[in-house]
Amino acid sequence: MGALPKRRRSISKAGRHNSHNAVTAPALVECPQCHAKIMPHHTCSTCGTYDGRQIFEIKTKKKAAE
Repeated sequence: MGALPKRRRSISKAGRHNSHNAVTAPALVECPQCHAKIMPHHTCSTCGTYDGRQIFEIKTKKKAAE
């Protein structure tokens, strides 16, 4: 048999136990090149730049020939 709690944890004790589990919104900054919202210290997935330098090229889908 496994270990079981001896008593039920009260609502206030459970709230204090879970107080660090709050969900927070991610910090977003504006890309200086394309003004898209990105996470700080990350490459922009819209234009492919980081710190004013082009890191990778963004491939665009070719339109199907009609």
